[in-house]
Amino acid sequence: MKSLAGQFLVASPHLKDPNFSKTVVLMLQHEEQGALGVIINRPGDKTVDDVWKMIGNDPVDSDMPVYVGGPVPGPLIALHNQREFGEKEIHPKLFMSMQKDTIDLLVRRHDAKFRLFSGHSGWGGGQLEEEMEVGGWLTSPARVSDIFSDPEGVWKRVCSEIGLRISAPNLSPDQRPPDVNLN
Repeated sequence: MKSLAGQFLVASPHLKDPNFSKTVVLMLQHEEQGALGVIINRPGDKTVDDVWKMIGNDPVDSDMPVYVGGPVPGPLIALHNQREFGEKEIHPKLFMSMQKDTIDLLVRRHDAKFRLFSGHSGWGGGQLEEEMEVGGWLTSPARVSDIFSDPEGVWKRVCSEIGLRISAPNLSPDQRPPDVNLN
């Protein structure tokens, strides 16, 4: 089994689960025992400051949304660019942290680029592979710039890249037009 960790999963129209409609999931872990990822394009209705006040920490000056990482409840997950706070490297220059004290230090850094996720997307052993076999998910190489980009446009952008790879598989990425709608 080839691991999809560090890749994007894009929900196809064949996937009927409304939790994943028009989502891009960054895979954080993918092993025979199961898989874990976070939806990168679903901002929640609470800000980082709101959450910090709710959990009793000193307030932080951040109006960034906390993203809904998926339907599975769990601890906050931070994706960020700060190697010193990284508990796991997901992609070159992209790190993950889940420890409360580490995330608290991270959100107080003015030079840190980060996203926080409440909940995650999880699959038991073989479940994701079965969903992929029936066409529920498409894969795409992940780019750190997409993870920190405007959440509204990332699904369309990644889907366009997948479409180009399917329709023009012999074109290298630098030969592909940036927007096929302009052709």
